[in-house]
Amino acid sequence: MAFPAADEVVIALCGDVMTGRGIDQILPHPGDPHIHEDYLSSALDYVGLAETANGPIAKPVPFAYVWGDALAALERARPDARIVNLETSITRSDDYERKGINYRMSPENAPCLTAAHIDCCVLANNHVLDWGSRGLDETLAILDAHGIRRAGAGRCLAEAAAPAVVDAAGKGRIIVFGFGTTTSGIPRDWRAGDRKGGVNLLADLSGRTVGAIAEQVRRVKGPGDFVVASIHWGRNWGYEIGRDERRFAHRLIDDAAVDVIHGHSSHHAKAIEVYRGRPILYGCGDFMNDYEGIGGYEEFRGDLVLLYLVTLEVPGGRLKRLEALPFRIRRVRLERPSTNDATWLRDRLDREGDRFGTGVELSAEGTLRIVPRA
Repeated sequence: MAFPAADEVVIALCGDVMTGRGIDQILPHPGDPHIHEDYLSSALDYVGLAETANGPIAKPVPFAYVWGDALAALERARPDARIVNLETSITRSDDYERKGINYRMSPENAPCLTAAHIDCCVLANNHVLDWGSRGLDETLAILDAHGIRRAGAGRCLAEAAAPAVVDAAGKGRIIVFGFGTTTSGIPRDWRAGDRKGGVNLLADLSGRTVGAIAEQVRRVKGPGDFVVASIHWGRNWGYEIGRDERRFAHRLIDDAAVDVIHGHSSHHAKAIEVYRGRPILYGCGDFMNDYEGIGGYEEFRGDLVLLYLVTLEVPGGRLKRLEALPFRIRRVRLERPSTNDATWLRDRLDREGDRFGTGVELSAEGTLRIVPRA
């Protein structure tokens, strides 16, 4: 990895960060462990599954513990912005919605986000309202109190649709819009309204929707700025990418001046495309969760996760370099993977990128490099 130069901007992106439930229980200030699931009744049971699978966890852990080896990797890369999809509510609200799985993290454990110097949390997802409007309000307030920018949800539609803006140290601004779709499991009634808190939920993936986004971008994007469209879409498992999703991503680049598509919702990494010099990450996969020890879907290797480093040219915003740093979740912590695990990720992403014209190489240092297919 090269350090960012004056003529480039580096954006660190990852998929779903689920700091609730089992992760909340190992941090210094765990909330009420009672959960409302058919599978288990206590969040501590998820900790037990992880310990059974990979060994004991010395609870409570420091706030930085869950990031593990990713922290050193981020320090080496020195990105201009660190953006995650925060898929949990930060609240002590008990106004849960009976939906099968409800994520929440104790507000006192929010420093686990600042421990990794997260700049922006995207909230347009299917768990931000798990604990009702009170839970959403508290989540927004906690992020604000910790100086973490947010996009994709708010106390009204205007707030939910407003972008987060990260200054790239004099090299321009990184403008992040958060969007969600019902294909990811976001309930329709979670859509924010003029006087109703909720998610910035897209009506569809039509040209009309692209036009509305283009108008939003036009109002805020200035010369030298970079726009990230962060989209929660698609199913949890499976590599398929619909024609409508691909068409929508292309049109965001063509018509709405978007520079990076940051897709998430799938529990595993999906294909990557470079279109007209702009990267499309169709599904970044989970980055942090408490799924260790849970059976099912082993063929997708959900324990292997990626941190994406997108390097854009300054000026212009064209893609200069695209890398992905692999990690493995073990004892609810991100660790460097084995060579075999990194090779498995390379082979899977290379296979999935074939129809998009992208290949994947594995460097001697264990970094995945996305390159044009020969």
